[in-house]
Amino acid sequence: MSEGRRGPSTLQTIALTAVAMVAFAANSLLCRLALQQRGIDPASFGSIRLVSGAITLALVVRLRARPSVAGRADWLAAAMLFAYVAFFSFAYLSLSAGTGALILFGAVQLTMLGAGLGSGERFGPAAWFGFALAVVGLVYLVSPGISAPPLLGAVLMAVAGVAWGMYSLRGRGVADPLAATARNFTRAVPLALALSLGFVASTHADATGVALAVASGALTSGLGYVVWYAVLGRLSAMRAATVQLSVPLLAAFGGVLFLSEAITPRLAAASVAILGGIALVLSQKSRSVRR
Repeated sequence: MSEGRRGPSTLQTIALTAVAMVAFAANSLLCRLALQQRGIDPASFGSIRLVSGAITLALVVRLRARPSVAGRADWLAAAMLFAYVAFFSFAYLSLSAGTGALILFGAVQLTMLGAGLGSGERFGPAAWFGFALAVVGLVYLVSPGISAPPLLGAVLMAVAGVAWGMYSLRGRGVADPLAATARNFTRAVPLALALSLGFVASTHADATGVALAVASGALTSGLGYVVWYAVLGRLSAMRAATVQLSVPLLAAFGGVLFLSEAITPRLAAASVAILGGIALVLSQKSRSVRR
């Protein structure tokens, strides 16, 4: 009977993990689609995304069976969340979905790996090779050339990735990550609205643009985090980090299918270097922990 229970549980874990990764990749597709069609400005997209995400997460936390664990107000985490959403939105004015997701993911992981080095973690030769490979891949992706992404967009997305990496680091050890995320979304809303006021002269939004922003906030961000936190406790740290390697690839293929974007040789080579390098670091860190 124990084997019978284990099978469905494993299938459920795989299914929920796949749903979460698709949701995270879809954030890039929704933002790029909204801005590509000029249906909304980036500041308004970010504000609506945060507002709808805050409402969704607050409702989920209120309606769930378990009580919320009170936590201290972390305004720095909220500021990092806002910075991620804001720079992410403006970056997709010029980046393709796949390229943006790869730069974002690479910057997030390199930020967290760099923090680990700064806190005294030791890398072996293979891990250092992987770290260097990921950095070289990221530099190659944004270096000047015919197929290089726009520099401003790449820089904005890299900043978004650093902000998200710092936000993730702030959340380590939080007793109730879903409730903390809901609170941080709520605290980030005033910052996003202030940004929108700063760009009021360029504000515009049609029904499609607003709908895409709401979908990004309520569905692929809000409910995406609900699903991710539901499955996160079933995954080891190694597996949780590794499955996220799929997000840039899902975004790239989604861009091809839904946005008519091309996967360039530069993007393909950079993807192999960045994702392969990070996977190598993660595998080496995992083995060192088990020792």
